Amino acid sequence: LFAVYKPPGVSWCRVRDAVRARLLRELNEAPEPPPRQRIRFLPTAPGAGGEPGLVPAWVPVLAEHPLVRGPRFRQLKVGAGHRLDVKASGVFVLGVGHGNKLLTDRYHCHLTKVYTVGGLFGKATEDFSDTGKLVEKATFDHITREKLERILAVIQGTNHKALLLHSNIDMKTQEAYELAVNGLIRPMGKSPPIITAIRCLQFALPEFQLEIHCVHETQQYLRKIVHEIGLELKSCAVCTQVRRIRDGVFTLDDALLRTQWNLQSIRNAISDCQLKVREELEKTLGHQDKSVPKMAAEVAHEHHKQSL
Repeated sequence: LFAVYKPPGVSWCRVRDAVRARLLRELNEAPEPPPRQRIRFLPTAPGAGGEPGLVPAWVPVLAEHPLVRGPRFRQLKVGAGHRLDVKASGVFVLGVGHGNKLLTDRYHCHLTKVYTVGGLFGKATEDFSDTGKLVEKATFDHITREKLERILAVIQGTNHKALLLHSNIDMKTQEAYELAVNGLIRPMGKSPPIITAIRCLQFALPEFQLEIHCVHETQQYLRKIVHEIGLELKSCAVCTQVRRIRDGVFTLDDALLRTQWNLQSIRNAISDCQLKVREELEKTLGHQDKSVPKMAAEVAHEHHKQSL
């Protein structure tokens, strides 16, 4: 697994395809071992004296020659993690080889993502972004940072109740306490988008910036949150930026820029993040794995009863 930085205005699939094309090109440009050789019996050269015959000789296997075989690598499966829409930017996790299975494991972990979301008070659009069709204008001079933070506290409290509801955990148990201490209380299946934390980073009317921690979100959902905040403050607002700054253990520091989408940088990034990814998966899925031996024993016991 490794992370790249997806710029705004580009679809996630174009980013993935660009990385895959660069990897294939550099893999095929890498030096190859010499072609495999085998023993062939060749006729002796005419005029060499003696009777014509066959002599053993080592010759290259022409079927493995690059001019015959073509490119050494033709396909490379590059999987995409939590996706970003065209307007959003930030950390975008990709997987290659065994990383494709790890992407599936990360999906089942229901990991928290962190975004910085920019907003602008005073107008509303059809798609909640600042580039959409304008549908309304409103005053915003009455809005203060205290009023904004009060609304954010209400949003966080409401979503915290939803988080506990969809976690399917008895909050009076020791297991719930241990999960809460380790920050592992999260939905155990499909759920609506849930905001686990939200705070104001910057406030300078009419602009503001939020930091949002969430699970099962879409970037359009985050834009709608900005719109609803504007309505709650007796005004309106549009979203100016959605930028993912963390996806699980991957942060902006781990995300490769466009100039770093090459074989060597990606190999280094995979190596640097390998231990963090393993620890993340073990920490999150560990409490689920504890039940596996017990389930296996129950299945074996039931099978033994049926055979009797």
